[in-house]
Amino acid sequence: MRLAVLKECRAGEARVAATPDTVKKMIGLGLDVAVEAGAGVTAAISDEEFAAAGAKIVADATAALEGAGILFCVNAPDEDVRALIAPGTLVIGQLNAASDPALAGDLAARKIDSVALELLPRITRAQSMDVLSSQANLAGYRAVIEAANAFARGFPLMMTAAGTVAPARVFVIGAGVAGLQAIATARRLGGIVSGTDVRPAAKEEIRSLGASYVGVDDEESAKQTGPYAGQMSEEFRKKQAELMLTTVAKNDIIICTALVQGRKAPVIVTQEMVDNMKAGSIIIDLAADSGGNCAATVPGEVITTPNGVTILGHRNWPARIGVAASQLYARNLLTFLTTFWDKEAQAPALRPEDDLIKGALLTQKGEIMHPNFKPAA
Repeated sequence: MRLAVLKECRAGEARVAATPDTVKKMIGLGLDVAVEAGAGVTAAISDEEFAAAGAKIVADATAALEGAGILFCVNAPDEDVRALIAPGTLVIGQLNAASDPALAGDLAARKIDSVALELLPRITRAQSMDVLSSQANLAGYRAVIEAANAFARGFPLMMTAAGTVAPARVFVIGAGVAGLQAIATARRLGGIVSGTDVRPAAKEEIRSLGASYVGVDDEESAKQTGPYAGQMSEEFRKKQAELMLTTVAKNDIIICTALVQGRKAPVIVTQEMVDNMKAGSIIIDLAADSGGNCAATVPGEVITTPNGVTILGHRNWPARIGVAASQLYARNLLTFLTTFWDKEAQAPALRPEDDLIKGALLTQKGEIMHPNFKPAA
């Protein structure tokens, strides 16, 4: 069976869905791996390295998909690529199905089987194939590095003969995987760090990394027990906004990481809060792809407000650390494939009774399988 890896089409995408290391392992499963020429260039992987690992380098997507039974991808294939995919092909990747309402229906209509790894349930078995966590971890790290680059002072306390430079004060909004990595990285750079999250469990996680906790503790926040934050009431948002107004103004760098799965990102940093920040302050909005946690964020752009606050609203933060992100993402995909690989049949065996398949299988045999995407009766 052939497995295809294509050059990603999304603007600014630097990741690739396989590496030479995972290619070797896939060939070990009995697969024939075809890689589109130039697919790994932005992730610092040459065609020669893929070829040395045993992959067949082909000229374009059409050649890669010819006879392919599996397609590994970083983003969902666009319409032009979907037109090239043969019925029955299994597409595996972070398809972001919730952000494209037409995707599941189109894949089903084309009889393309698909697994959306962002839909995997958050259970122990899924950790090694959890693309959201692996990519968010790197995005959190990159957020701090880019904040340090944009910040015109320094992160640590610096005492010199000419005087003392105060440490940067960093406030991280959202203590999921990205937020906790941002806290840890900012602490390593010497900043004074605080963090917030609506989930009570996050309080101890924030403190365990040496940061101080800032948050609204009430009955509603106590109910937030899942791995993702849920939608909060208007009353809670008002309480949070009052606390944020004073907290944001006291900090030099704000890193926003709050996401609600499948919905627009909540606006936590209001325009009023931005207006009260000091000139030279930095806001990093990792939620820009989902609308942004900051009211002033312009998705895809870096702006400076009239009062001198720089807001980085880059899209696709993991792609800004494409080499490492590709390594981890490719391993996630490989782990999923090997977990469900039938050695005798030399093909994936997606057992419908398996909890991981129940959670991530989007389409199969011309039908939408995931209940969240089935059309209303």
